[in-house]
Amino acid sequence: MQLKIDLHVHTHYSYDSLITPEQLVFYAKKRGLNGIAITDHDKIDGALKIAKETDFLIIPGIEISSLNGHILGLNVQELIPSKLGVDETVDKIHEAGGIAVACHPATFFKGSLGKHTNSKFDAVEVINASAVPFKYSVKHSREIALRLGISQVAGSDAHYAPEIGCAYTLVDAELQVDKIINAIIKGLCEPSGAVIPLRMRLKREILSLKRKLR
Repeated sequence: MQLKIDLHVHTHYSYDSLITPEQLVFYAKKRGLNGIAITDHDKIDGALKIAKETDFLIIPGIEISSLNGHILGLNVQELIPSKLGVDETVDKIHEAGGIAVACHPATFFKGSLGKHTNSKFDAVEVINASAVPFKYSVKHSREIALRLGISQVAGSDAHYAPEIGCAYTLVDAELQVDKIINAIIKGLCEPSGAVIPLRMRLKREILSLKRKLR
């Protein structure tokens, strides 16, 4: 069974996201997704709460601000500390039973890991729909994954509900979190998707600014 999973989505539990739990599920279904990984910035409580309150498949995750760049921890049930080195962060994700993904490792302005991406990671986020410049990010992220011989995945990095599903990972697995995670580790996955349209980005920025001014 081939599933469509957006592996990088932020909810309003992140300081910079507008997405409510209701919008999350609505747009995920609208985009034909089978599941979503909630990866709020340095927070796990929102992901765990939403996963319990919906029957839509949620992979609890977190985007961790390590000392050397941002790292996704997928399928974790506990908070992974920020401001640790890359290797220590990856170790803590694995100790928590999760997998470590190098998110947007070759983009600008987003806490790129760059040369700090190594073979301890389980996957590289090759397509990040929010990445700038997009084509450069995809090309160089894919090169990193190929050089390290690890899995390639994708996510929207959505902070505004209509952005959900702009990028996603095709996973050959049954519709269970553990099965999906194991398939990613084995490389039974493929990144897909495109950049978030400029008009959508501008709408997000306008709404974000309005929220800050309230």
